[in-house]
Amino acid sequence: MANAFVGTAELLQLGDGNISDIEVSQLLEDAPLLAAMAAIEASHDTSHEWLKKTAAPSTGFRDLNDGRENVKATYTKVTQTLKLYDASFSLDLGLLKTKNGDALRRREAMDHLSAAFADMEAQLIYGTGNDSDGFAGLANETSVDKKDDAMVVDATGTTVGGATSVWAIRLGESAVSAVFGAGGEIEIGEEYQTTLSGSTTGVYDAMRTPILFWGGIQVATSNDLGRIVNLTAQAGKGLTDALISQLLAKFPAARKPNLLVMSTQSQSQLQSSRTATTANGAPAPIPTESFNIPIVATDQIVNTEALVAAA
Repeated sequence: MANAFVGTAELLQLGDGNISDIEVSQLLEDAPLLAAMAAIEASHDTSHEWLKKTAAPSTGFRDLNDGRENVKATYTKVTQTLKLYDASFSLDLGLLKTKNGDALRRREAMDHLSAAFADMEAQLIYGTGNDSDGFAGLANETSVDKKDDAMVVDATGTTVGGATSVWAIRLGESAVSAVFGAGGEIEIGEEYQTTLSGSTTGVYDAMRTPILFWGGIQVATSNDLGRIVNLTAQAGKGLTDALISQLLAKFPAARKPNLLVMSTQSQSQLQSSRTATTANGAPAPIPTESFNIPIVATDQIVNTEALVAAA
């Protein structure tokens, strides 16, 4: 059964009547991972906290008239600091007075939101490697930032500055989710009139449309995330189903990932590694799944990553 999470699209609040007919799903086309992720409200306005189980309790058999030591489960509180994203824009009031003014405002709102969602997705993946002023992302997780980590498979590519990664993610409100603060809303506020400094002199009247949200990510446990690193364009160093199988084997049997996220280069390598089985010998189709786990290809995963080293 397909996942059915509350997503980013449901959080978007259109406060400006002039742009309330924007098709939200269209805005997420350049952010397919963000579109697929569960979206949850932060536990606090500008931060999100959850308990991560780090050790199971002790249980077992005992003899009559003899006891057992009681050992409780161990939990660690994790705090994710959210960061404010600003996609607001201004337009010269003179432009908005023209017959195409409303269309221009709507186009600008769509452009700014689309760019914001794509950038948000890049931040979810690369974290402070994408923008040091943003929140920590998947690549900042200490369980997947070294090639010899328990939840990492090393593809052994050696092209400096020419690597990429594939992510296996368990999506869900109790697993990996996008987090939105300040009431869990992405709000397009009502526009207001202001004055801005001219490009050469003086000031001019403008209309300002605020688009603001607080964002972050929750990775509930280290078993919710895995990574194949050091995939390159070198022969024999690209993505294969065998590498994906190795990665899936690192997940607990009852907590397998439900999404694979990769670049289009990795998707193409996976296609090339598969043997055509059609009657007419046609090439294997572009992969949309591996071992029944859906694949999402996104432009936000780059093919110019640094090689991931050992601890």
